[in-house]
This record gives sequence, C-alpha cells and structure tokens, in this order.
Amino acid sequence: MTHAGHTPAGAPAPASDPGPGRTPHTAAPLGPLTVGVEEEFLLVDPVTRELRAEAEKVVAEAAPDLGDRVGPELTRYQVETRTDPHTRLADLADQIRSTRHALAQAAARQGLRIVSSGTPVLVALSANSPYWAGRDTGYASWRTTTWGRWPVSGPPPYFESSSHFEDLVAGFLATGTVLDRGGLYWDIRPSHHLPTLEFRAADATATPDDTVLLAGIVRALTATALTAVRAGERPPRPSPELLRAACWHAARDGITGLAVDPDTGRLTPAAAQVDRLLARLRPALHDHGDSALVHTLWSRLRTEGSRAEAQRAAHHRRGHLTDVVDHLIATTAPRPSDPRP
Repeated sequence: MTHAGHTPAGAPAPASDPGPGRTPHTAAPLGPLTVGVEEEFLLVDPVTRELRAEAEKVVAEAAPDLGDRVGPELTRYQVETRTDPHTRLADLADQIRSTRHALAQAAARQGLRIVSSGTPVLVALSANSPYWAGRDTGYASWRTTTWGRWPVSGPPPYFESSSHFEDLVAGFLATGTVLDRGGLYWDIRPSHHLPTLEFRAADATATPDDTVLLAGIVRALTATALTAVRAGERPPRPSPELLRAACWHAARDGITGLAVDPDTGRLTPAAAQVDRLLARLRPALHDHGDSALVHTLWSRLRTEGSRAEAQRAAHHRRGHLTDVVDHLIATTAPRPSDPRP
C-alpha cells in the first residue's frame, strides 16, 4: 500500500466539507507531498517452500532494527513493513531496500525467507500473483481477484462530500458489513488516523524498484488531483461497471495485454495507457523531482516484462513450483551487493 499526504505524519488534516455539488477549496499553497509505503511479505520455509505461521517470531526478531516499522498482518503467515513519509523519492527507495534487507535477515535468523507476491493501471503495473493453490490461474494478478470477495473492495464509489463518505461508512459499521474502518478495502481510501490518501489497488510488488515506481506515480496522481480541485475542476465520473471491467482486465493481463480505457471504454495496450498516464502526470513528476527516476524504472519494467510472466518462466524451466518460490525469494530482497533485478 502506498500513501500520499500533504502534511507531516501526525499533523492535523484540514477539515473541509463544502457539500454536494461544490468543490473543496483551501487557500494554502500546494507544497511537496510526502509519500510512504506499506508492504506485505509472506514467510516461507526455504527447504519445503511452504508457508510458515511464524509472524510473531519474525516481527520480534526484526524489531530491534526496524522498530515500529514492522508488524503483523492479516494472517500469521504475513509480516508488514512501513516506511517513514519522504519528500524525496530516492530517499524512499533507499529505505524500501534497506527495510526489505533487514526483514529478510531477521527471517533468515528464524530459518525462513520472505517473498512478495500477492487503479487498473496500478494493478497492471504491479501484477505479480499468477499462481493459486499450486495452479496457474491464467491471471497476472489473482490476488486482485480474490481480494474482490470482501464486501467493501475494488474501486470506491463517487463521493460528493466528506459527509457522504462518513454516512456510508457509518452504515457499513452499523450493519456489521465491516468491523471497523480498517475493513474498508477500497482501492483508494482516506486514512482514518493520518491526513493521507491510501492507495491499495496494487498487487504485492516483486522488486524494490517496482515499489518505488508505484510510489512515484501515486504521489504524482495525488498532486495532480489536488491541483485540479483547487482550480475548480470537476472530477471525471466513469461508470462503476466500466471501472470494474478495467480492473478485471488489468488483473488478468497485467502490462503485457490489453486494458480498458476508462475514458473511452475501448481496449488499448496496457503499456500505452501507462505512457499516457505518465504524460498527464508530467508536471507533478517534475515538481517533485521524480520524473527521471520514474521514467527509468518504467522503461526497465517495460523491457523486462510482467512479473507474473517471470514467475511463469521460472516454473516452465523444470515444471517445479518450488522454482517459482526461489525466484520470488531472490527478487523480493536481493542482497545489497546483488545487481538490481
């Protein structure tokens, strides 16, 4: 999960609810947005390549190095890490790599390894989970498909105001649809305790560089949207059905296939949609000093191809799923001396 915010962590968020049909406005100038990342990792036995429910041990082992930046996740097979909020994308990249390395070292001391597998364009960019229960699903991101089984997931509805959002959340809580605000699994949601937006659409990214690429795009998306709001522009309102179709195509095909353009409803190459998105985000990428790094990482991913296809290639060499696990171990936390994948 990537989160982007305008104020430092812990600072109060500006309250603004102009009501239905009006545009939120604040007179404060738009400064650089901070960006941070939360990542989830599975714990794997390096001999059997099976999952191990040892999250508590690994979290305790990693805590001296990572402090409160490491913690448990939804299941005992998973561990979550968190970065600090950063203004410079290069600093975020350094912390992502060092955090993955520290967690991998902690897991190794417990005899384990960590693996990372798990908006339509963000889904396509990060697609990294083709296998489920030992079988190739035919999807690039099966995690996205299974996640859609939760009652509050996928693209969020269009909210006219913050009170509209709060009323809907109150209804979910009152009916037991979600147990708490943490159960709001929409692809994008406001944080319930920090002045940030949380982008949750992406699959579990394979490499540190993929995470940095997504973080740069997410920050630029947020900044571009804020600029449009302050200019009084009305947001686009594609149909919910079309958005879900776009997410389904992205989960199935990743960046190597066709994707639904939410503006036109037509199928176009997913990679071309990424190019158009980056062109639209050019001013925000430039303002945050991220343009060169984001374009370099996108060019590398486009050349290397889908991470889901890389998993399939690892499997096809010998027909062993254990080779897929070994591939994921190597790409999730490469040693500092290793060349970047």
